[in-house]
Amino acid sequence: MSTWHEYVNTLECRLKSLTYRVKEFETGEKYVTMKSDFKAQLAGRDNEIRKLKLELADANRRTLTNSKNNQQVLEDMEKEHARELREKDRTIKAMEERAFRAERRLDEKIIEFRGKVTELYEVKTELEEANGIILKLKSQINRDYENSSNPSSMKPNHKKIVNNREKTGRSPGGQPGHEGRPRKKHIPTNTIEIPVPEKYANNPDYTPTGRIIRKQLVDISVNAVVTEFYTQEFRNAITRQRVHAEFPEGMVNEVTYSGNVKAFAFLLNNRCNVSIIKTSEFLSELTGGELNISAGMINGLSREFSLKTEAEQKKAFADILLAPVMNVDLTTARVNGKNMNVAVCATPDTVIYFAREHKGHEGIKDTPIETYQGTLVHDHDKTFYSYGGAHQECLQHPLRYLKGIMENEPDLKWSLQMRALIQEMIHFRNGLDPGDDRDPDQIDPDKVKEFETRYDEILTVAKDEYEFVPPNKYYLDGFNLYKKMDKYKAEHLLFLHDRRVPPTNNLSERLLRVIKRKLAQVMAFRSFDGLDYLCISLGPIATMAAQDVNLYENVASIFDMLLPTNAGVKTAS
Repeated sequence: MSTWHEYVNTLECRLKSLTYRVKEFETGEKYVTMKSDFKAQLAGRDNEIRKLKLELADANRRTLTNSKNNQQVLEDMEKEHARELREKDRTIKAMEERAFRAERRLDEKIIEFRGKVTELYEVKTELEEANGIILKLKSQINRDYENSSNPSSMKPNHKKIVNNREKTGRSPGGQPGHEGRPRKKHIPTNTIEIPVPEKYANNPDYTPTGRIIRKQLVDISVNAVVTEFYTQEFRNAITRQRVHAEFPEGMVNEVTYSGNVKAFAFLLNNRCNVSIIKTSEFLSELTGGELNISAGMINGLSREFSLKTEAEQKKAFADILLAPVMNVDLTTARVNGKNMNVAVCATPDTVIYFAREHKGHEGIKDTPIETYQGTLVHDHDKTFYSYGGAHQECLQHPLRYLKGIMENEPDLKWSLQMRALIQEMIHFRNGLDPGDDRDPDQIDPDKVKEFETRYDEILTVAKDEYEFVPPNKYYLDGFNLYKKMDKYKAEHLLFLHDRRVPPTNNLSERLLRVIKRKLAQVMAFRSFDGLDYLCISLGPIATMAAQDVNLYENVASIFDMLLPTNAGVKTAS
């Protein structure tokens, strides 16, 4: 209710105000007041406009002045900028000229540097070539029996062979407590009793001990024992034919030498390598001038012996074919100014030599190697790999080559490690209980596996070393040996799997030294037949020596044999 009264009062107040204002408009008073107020406001506005115009004019003057000043500043800045640009252009031009001169000098230096680099490369190449040649020549000069296949005879003045045995400090000779080995006593052919001195025999201070002191003087006497056969000759009165009693077999010539004489001359000439003339002279001097055998007869003994040992040669050929392991090797022989070849096939108790005009497969024909099916032990002659059922490389050659590599490539580690491993494997193999040679499966497989693993690891070391530092083209021995031992691993380690297989080919190499010593004595053979007969006859001699029989007696008995009916045919070839 109160709200409504307040609202009505408000409306009444507003109505009164509006009514008063209407009356003012109706009377015109309001218009006069408003006009005066407007004039006053208009005058104020005009004053304000005049002030603003004055301020505007002043601002325009200042703006114009500032504009002129700014224009002058801009012109001065432009002039300064132009001057700076000209200065910079001069600087840039000078720098361009300096850069051009520097580039030209740089190009000249680059050309000069390239020339120096080329010259350096050429010098380094020449130096590398020279170092390679020096290494090659050095390796050739230092090549001997310890680091290559050269025999020790090629370097007679070699260093002293070191005795690796530990010194005990004891005096040389027999030691107390050891069983003595006195000189062998012989059956006496003559005995001489030395009389007892009178000072011992008739002195009561001395009594016999019952012991007899014996000392022997051993001497030899070579005399010509000549047995002469004679018989009466008859002539047929009708046919005029001369006849006489038959002489013993073999008595053909007026003088016939027995097997003892022939064996002595034959062995002295072909086994001891005494020249034919020296052999004849020695026999003459030994018999007081009784025996004067001609050089032609001594020279023909090899042919006679080879013809009389046909059965032994055939048996040796068959025995070698049946052997599980065979050592083979080749060497060169000079015949009438040309190079020929000698091959040897050997087992521990059987040996055959072959003279051949050619190497390779032509030299293998008609030898046991051609049809052999067992294991061949050789020195990496590629020809031998076409024959046999298995192969064993001679490890003595890698041992020598590795020592040479250690000397010529001292920075490489693989050669030292491989040489030590091969020596350890050979020592292990030689230290095994001999056992039964027919049972090849007695070697510890774990130990063999360990050796094979180490072998592969060392080859990996060699591969890494040669990849890091490539081998010198003038000395490829080490790299080639590494590649060969990698490719022919099975052939290098076969002796660890089969106890019948030796780790080296020393057997055949020792047998070929007989030929080499003979060649050093004769220098060159006059004909191939002479070399052939020598090789054929040396086989039975080496076989007898290997079988530990009396060589001289056996050779003499062979010479006492009659020639076979097919005499003159070379049976061993």
